Amino acid sequence: MRYFVMILFVSIIVLTGCSSKAEQSVTKNPTPYEFLQNENADIFLLEDTVFSNAINIEWVQEETYTIGEEIGEISSQSNEAKDFKNGTANKLPVGTKIYETDTQIFIAIVENREIPYLQMVEG
Repeated sequence: MRYFVMILFVSIIVLTGCSSKAEQSVTKNPTPYEFLQNENADIFLLEDTVFSNAINIEWVQEETYTIGEEIGEISSQSNEAKDFKNGTANKLPVGTKIYETDTQIFIAIVENREIPYLQMVEG
């Protein structure tokens, strides 16, 4: 009887462990490839994260923010996902400076115009 209870206990532990691993999913941030499938995409890559133009998002238009420190600069331009590395954009010109704000909005300044971007992260 004791042997049977021990086998039952071990079986429950093994089955519970297997089911929880099967239910876990891997979350990863979107890649430039996923965005560039849309010909209207306006993105850049900094700190291995995609930032997407948010100028047409209503709550972003209504948000007030203060521009903070520069976090990067666009160093190359490409429409090919395989060419994207940190500092690459598909629409912003080379030399564009990117700034953080006191909100979740990031600002690219092009010809004295502030263009809002959002960091595209999962989870």
